[in-house]
Amino acid sequence: MARTVWDSTLGKKTVMAVSGLIMLLYLVVHMIGNLKIFFGAGEFDHYAHWLRTVGEPFMHYEWTLWLVRIVLVAAVVAHAVSAYQLSRRDIRARPSKYVHKRPRASYATRTMRWGGVILGLFIVWHILDLTTGTVHPGFRPGHPYQNVLDTFSTWYGNVIYIVAMLALGLHVRHGFWSAAQTLGAGSRTRDRALKTVANVLALLLTAGFIAVPVGVMTGVVS
Repeated sequence: MARTVWDSTLGKKTVMAVSGLIMLLYLVVHMIGNLKIFFGAGEFDHYAHWLRTVGEPFMHYEWTLWLVRIVLVAAVVAHAVSAYQLSRRDIRARPSKYVHKRPRASYATRTMRWGGVILGLFIVWHILDLTTGTVHPGFRPGHPYQNVLDTFSTWYGNVIYIVAMLALGLHVRHGFWSAAQTLGAGSRTRDRALKTVANVLALLLTAGFIAVPVGVMTGVVS
């Protein structure tokens, strides 16, 4: 049964929708946590430590954090694989160019694939920069506030992050709308409201995430 659902186009779109919503929920929580940096080093470092102790003593140190990471990795993989397979299926279904041009799609729609690639590469860089410290000169484990300041004190750290967040905004704007349609939430009376929610979510996430590097660059966070 599961194999049959996965093999169908609707099944893959459903996997994309559900995995996308899981990641969207994480992004909202992650953005709120990031904004704690505006309350100072003590507040931000305490929050980072709290993430590792959530669920204690029932859960061991970092178990909850690792559980969240596993769910996120599964969601990212499922989202990427289903997107790639749907893309290949669409290409096979249209082996030749259209005789007549189709109506021009929105910028977000036309850049969904490249946006996904940009975000995938960014996730790898972000982990190596602020989680493992592999590409972060002077990385200090247990000092997230200072590590964030170091990252956004470099021009390339700011450029990589801001470009990725702009891609994220476009991806969320179109992705939320597509997920709602796939899961049957869309209707003639709800479409306008769903589009508004998609636009607001995209704007808030983009602005919220970009606020951190801008805060460092302007000296608000120092």
